[in-house]
Amino acid sequence: MIETDRLILRAFREEDRAPMAAINGDPRVNEWLGGPIGREQSDAFVDRVNAQIAADGFGFYAAERKADGRLIGMIGIRRNVSPPAPTAIELGWRLSPEAQGTGLATEGAQACLDWGFANLDTDEILAWTASTNVRSQAVMRRIGMAADPSRDFVHTGLPEGHPLRQHVVFAARRP
Repeated sequence: MIETDRLILRAFREEDRAPMAAINGDPRVNEWLGGPIGREQSDAFVDRVNAQIAADGFGFYAAERKADGRLIGMIGIRRNVSPPAPTAIELGWRLSPEAQGTGLATEGAQACLDWGFANLDTDEILAWTASTNVRSQAVMRRIGMAADPSRDFVHTGLPEGHPLRQHVVFAARRP
């Protein structure tokens, strides 16, 4: 668990499944992730995230807003197991529309980045997004990450010609 001034980042609970499914099913949220997903896929996502937290002691956490106890999405770091960097520590976030633009992604991502360098034996943490997702890239820059064009990649999970296929990679190096 990680706490910030406005967030509690923790493992998902059973009561988080419905709100996370609503977030995952919202086309505004998943505009940069290839589209919304249904309840079954969302529950599988929660199961995978919690399994990774149980195995590693960290992962993509449920992001709970302290002010009202509401689940606003997920923010965290995890051991990546797939391309583009199958051994990297990955930083990521996914927030509900009402939480976007409020600084919560930056606050939570910074806390996770700090936690990662304080607690993990890694010299860098990576984040990636579609090349057109300038809002997520702005979060990455605000927390001190730098673009690493040598690692940019084509997301092979998206079909040829898909507008989100080209991805950019940002890196933070241990201070």
